[in-house]
Amino acid sequence: MNVIDSLLSEARLMFRRPERVQYAALCYRFRKKSAMPEMLLITSRDTGRWVIPKGWPMENRASHEVAGREAWEEAGVKGQVSPDSIGSYRYDKRMSHGLKLSVVVKVYPLVVFDMAKRFPEKGSRRLEWMGFTEAAGNVAEPSLRTLILDYQTRLLATMNSDGKAQPTSAAG
Repeated sequence: MNVIDSLLSEARLMFRRPERVQYAALCYRFRKKSAMPEMLLITSRDTGRWVIPKGWPMENRASHEVAGREAWEEAGVKGQVSPDSIGSYRYDKRMSHGLKLSVVVKVYPLVVFDMAKRFPEKGSRRLEWMGFTEAAGNVAEPSLRTLILDYQTRLLATMNSDGKAQPTSAAG
């Protein structure tokens, strides 16, 4: 039976599709009164579940630039996106024809400086600022939940005792 299991395993590997990759922005800002960090979640257009802005690779754009572009298109936010990924998570993307694809999403932190009143996907999603812990509780993917909480820890570690971010923050 081990030989058959081994052959089946090798056959599955041979016919497996290449892994798909998307790039996402973990958008955050500091509250004006408390200077505590909060992050932005948006709803997906198809299921309405809470997600972070993400999209497919774009020709002639670095991965972190794609993440920044998606944040603008999907949530209307502008800011400074780090060129360094803070990690990745997986999810199953259901395509329009019904096929499910396993997608790896590389996440880049983006500190938000401005929010536009008009942007490409305005009206097709809900946007909500919330604390990192609340945001982690609202996303479906366990590995995204972990990424959010780990990044919160990194951000808080960069803050002075007076609650203000130090110049060398974890933003990048």
